[in-house]
Amino acid sequence: MANRTEEVSEFILMGLTSLQGLQHFLFALFLLLYAASVLGNGAMVSLALTETRLHTPMYFFLGNLSCLDIFYSTVTVPKMLAGFLSGQQTISFTGCLTQLHFFHFLGSSEAVLLAVMAYDRYVAICNPLRYRLVMSPRACLFLAAATWTTGFLHALMHTVLTSRLHFCGLSRVHHFFCDIKPLLNLACGSTHLNLTLLNIVTGGIVIIPFILTLLSYLYIISFLLLKVQSRESRRKAFSTCASHLTVVSLFYGAAILTYAPPSSGESPEWDMMIILLYSVVTPALNPVIYTLRNKEVHSALRKTLQRKFFPDRT
Repeated sequence: MANRTEEVSEFILMGLTSLQGLQHFLFALFLLLYAASVLGNGAMVSLALTETRLHTPMYFFLGNLSCLDIFYSTVTVPKMLAGFLSGQQTISFTGCLTQLHFFHFLGSSEAVLLAVMAYDRYVAICNPLRYRLVMSPRACLFLAAATWTTGFLHALMHTVLTSRLHFCGLSRVHHFFCDIKPLLNLACGSTHLNLTLLNIVTGGIVIIPFILTLLSYLYIISFLLLKVQSRESRRKAFSTCASHLTVVSLFYGAAILTYAPPSSGESPEWDMMIILLYSVVTPALNPVIYTLRNKEVHSALRKTLQRKFFPDRT
């Protein structure tokens, strides 16, 4: 790897746009989205840890999702914000590989975690009597560890293969961060193996959890329609799934558009727009989506705020 870095020691991130008139507007917009992501997801993690009524598998996984979202947006947004202020942004070869690794580590972990959360809802609704046994604390820890480990190993594969590529000539990355496809466009040698693994393995990391999520909800819907007679019970069950389905639609939809089709980065503008959606916008929206109709989170948040700002009333 040391021989590779002698030829290209750093890359230049070209960013979202070169139009000076948009730089300050985009800086303010993405700074606001990043602050919303960190504060909103941070609040969800805090509630999941401190409120005993939220010590359930659903909120345990939701806390993991919020952690992933904080780290996920932090991988790309601060560097992008610095680029808005300074124009084009340089990044070292090692820093570029680090950014690539953590982006795919956290992104693929989130894809798997959303499937785990769908399975949790399936067990809770379709097998409520066995829920405590199936989703025991030990089982939840195992599923969470498997989720993070899968993401890490998937990202490590891409990081190692990218580090072994031969880069020379221009080092301008037409993206706002170091992603795989823009880097492959700068490689001098063959990138066939990298592209094959990107389309097959990364596509599989996106599509397989999506299929498992879809199957979970097909079982849930058929169970509610065929075996649950009470409309109120159906309404409550669908209500607990609505937030997760919204998040799944946003994340998987954008990820499939970006990585599942065979592509070698021919349309960087399209890729950047889609990646912005699920790496910046979605993490900021997730806390709002999960709290909008969730009475338990509303109640826990209200009690936390009362303890903090009005301790005499508690």
